[in-house]
Amino acid sequence: MFDLDKWQEIYYSLKKHKVRTALTAFGVFWGIFMLVVLMGAGNGLRNGIMQDFDIAKNAVFVWSNQTSLPYLGLQPGRNIRFKNGDFDAIRSTINEIKVITPRNSLNGNFRVIRAGKSVSFQVYGDYPEYVEVKPMVITSGRFINQPDIDGHRKIAVIGAQVKHRLYESDEDPIGTYIEIKGIHFKVVGTFDSPVRSDDAIDDLQTIYIPNTTMQQAFNQGEHIGWFGFIPQTGVPAAIIEEKVKLLLGQRHKIHPEDRSALGSFNVEKEFQEVQGLFSGIKAVSWLVSIMTIIAGVVGVGNIMLIIVKERTKEFGVRKSVGAPPWSIVSMIMLESLVLTGLAGYLGLLAGVGLVELINYAMIEFDAQSEFFANPEIDFKVSLAALLVLALAGTIAGIIPALKAAQTNPVIALRDE
Repeated sequence: MFDLDKWQEIYYSLKKHKVRTALTAFGVFWGIFMLVVLMGAGNGLRNGIMQDFDIAKNAVFVWSNQTSLPYLGLQPGRNIRFKNGDFDAIRSTINEIKVITPRNSLNGNFRVIRAGKSVSFQVYGDYPEYVEVKPMVITSGRFINQPDIDGHRKIAVIGAQVKHRLYESDEDPIGTYIEIKGIHFKVVGTFDSPVRSDDAIDDLQTIYIPNTTMQQAFNQGEHIGWFGFIPQTGVPAAIIEEKVKLLLGQRHKIHPEDRSALGSFNVEKEFQEVQGLFSGIKAVSWLVSIMTIIAGVVGVGNIMLIIVKERTKEFGVRKSVGAPPWSIVSMIMLESLVLTGLAGYLGLLAGVGLVELINYAMIEFDAQSEFFANPEIDFKVSLAALLVLALAGTIAGIIPALKAAQTNPVIALRDE
């Protein structure tokens, strides 16, 4: 490795056939380049989709529908309505649940009024734990707390779009009042969304009030619209989904085979499917790139065999003056490593440069989309690419090197 003469030999050997060397190295260059670019594109796709994932990745939602099967003398077509008792039963029975948050919505045509302004917004009744199911950024004040729930307080937390449309830009909404269906609510907090998807924009046109207040103030009784859950650490969301639906089915006398009476959405399942998609994209990227690198390695190996053939007489002279086989093997393998390593490193630099250029352009021209954003190269991918290069160079040089080492000096000296 530190023999200057050996490095000079490699340099002149590669320099002697510039076109052949360049064409041979291009296969390895292109394979590493494709690997980096495909991985960067895959990360950009993942980041674009995941940046709009504004909900807990293991959340479960359960809501009620109509029954479709008769059961215990009850006719199909019954509307299932959750009650506060269901909330208490779930909380006391299913220990695998970490967070449970009952939710209600304010239905009908109504407008929110404040200082002469009248705008239509979504209004939901929630519990303090809702922020664990769907994170939000509290920009001022606070979210709903337990004393609000226990005291049926008439307070409200408003989204950024609500603030924008009901207040002047220099107004502080905290401590002011808004009117919802003739009832005044004190604003105690404002929130923004951590993402910028279309759904997030809709969320910012939302007002949250305590669920117990909504039930009492708007004559909803003990009605609960739907539930949100987060399981304990290490518990699959599917277990919560199954146990909750089983318990609610028993409480509301739903036929065990009635699949339409209770609806549910398992975020964890959807998230795992998305992760599986990205894993598939990564596997295909590696496969395509490795196959291209193999093609390049085969080309390097063939060229090294030609070089060995061209230098047969030289190897014969070396062995006749006492050069050990390892000196010839190491020289050929080092030349192969230099060729593949240099080509691969240039491919790595070109790929990283292109990905960074695309990322810079997207940020500079504000071209981020909800499907593609912030393409990046993982350090582990770069390290893996370098290991692939070392392996490729070794494989490409080992057969020609062994053939050179087996050269018979007598025959080699007669070679023309």
